[in-house]
Amino acid sequence: MTNQAHQGASPPDFDRQSPAGAQDGWPGAHLQSRLRLRTLVALRWIVILGELAALVVGWAVLRLPGHYGPCFGLIAAAAWINLLIGLVSPGQRLTGSWESAGQLAFDLAQFSGLLYLTGGIANPFSLMLIAPVALAAATLSRAPFIVLAALAVLATLFLSSLHYAGANGVDDSLAPSLGYLLAATTANIAGIVVISVYVRRASVEAARMALALDVTQSVLAREQRLSALGALAAAAAHELGTPLATISIVARELARAEDPLVREDAELMVAQAARCREILHRLADAPDTAKDDLHARLSLLQLVNEVLEPQSHVRGIRLEAIVTGASGVAAPDLRRVPELLHALTSLVENAVDFATSEVLVTARFDAASVSLEVRDDGPGFAPEILAKLGEPYVTSRPGAEGSRSGHIGMGLGFFIAKTLLERTGAQVSHRNVRPRGAIVRARWDRADIEAT
Repeated sequence: MTNQAHQGASPPDFDRQSPAGAQDGWPGAHLQSRLRLRTLVALRWIVILGELAALVVGWAVLRLPGHYGPCFGLIAAAAWINLLIGLVSPGQRLTGSWESAGQLAFDLAQFSGLLYLTGGIANPFSLMLIAPVALAAATLSRAPFIVLAALAVLATLFLSSLHYAGANGVDDSLAPSLGYLLAATTANIAGIVVISVYVRRASVEAARMALALDVTQSVLAREQRLSALGALAAAAAHELGTPLATISIVARELARAEDPLVREDAELMVAQAARCREILHRLADAPDTAKDDLHARLSLLQLVNEVLEPQSHVRGIRLEAIVTGASGVAAPDLRRVPELLHALTSLVENAVDFATSEVLVTARFDAASVSLEVRDDGPGFAPEILAKLGEPYVTSRPGAEGSRSGHIGMGLGFFIAKTLLERTGAQVSHRNVRPRGAIVRARWDRADIEAT
């Protein structure tokens, strides 16, 4: 086993980047479109039917004068476009924020066209300009929502000053006064702003509550699974004591054999049985057992040595530990946390089990963070489990194929290790590397793991 400590430039960060908008402080910046295309198409059909009914009532029942031909033509064009959209695209598909904004902008333009033909802002139906903006406020991310709200305001200002001449069908003496037009324009703009802000705030709070509930349920589910595993571990610790004692006695008898190969194998069995008993004792120990300051902390190099030591007897595998850090930054001393040691030891054991010839444990640090990588040159994670790795009962070796030890996995080792590391504040990631091999990486904020 080779141990090296290097001081050099800080290595590149391989952590996944945060999703777009995750760091944006503007309320609701994280909202993404939750609209299906079928919903937008159905809403547009409702609006078209409402517009058609209003025109038919005004023309056939109330006998109101107006330019009904262009109005019916505009509604027919909107219906034809909506029919094409419904036919050429799957209705269940979720639309992106900008696609949804484009669909709502089309509705806004169609509303504005009808209002232009029927009196402009003086038409009481001008309040319909608020509807697309309210829907955008509830479902779209920030930028598309702001763009759509700005378009609605511009449409209101345009309709306050221009409309189709003679559309009211009345003489100029009965035309709306300037004061009325100003009041109607102000009311529409205020409605757009106030209603969209109300809807936006409500949707943001609802999204945050839903996210909090999902996260809480996920954490509770993980804790329940871990608690069940803890009970299983306690039962196993109790039940395994007797067979381990028997194995130790038989192995000591075999160690007296004259054949050196038999004696060597027997000594290995004794050592492994002793290690199993030590693990069982650790499981039975109280987690808050007092420790002196000297043993309550360890350096990064001590950490990687401790997690590699249990595998030092494995033949044919070269184990290497490297500690490297940013120039001018002192290496941290870490808190000796049982969860940390157990999890990293488990990851190294798994890497040794599948490695071809080498396992490399690399610890890196800088002024803000500490990271540790376990890398092997084995076949890597199976593609079918790579996305699910970290969940319980997910394993690539149900029959021990490909592993050095022949251990039949239950799919709990990586789940337990990942959960224990996350309890210490780590961000855990895993991936395959070229030409072969796998990396498991844990990264901590330095303040979360450093011993003070």
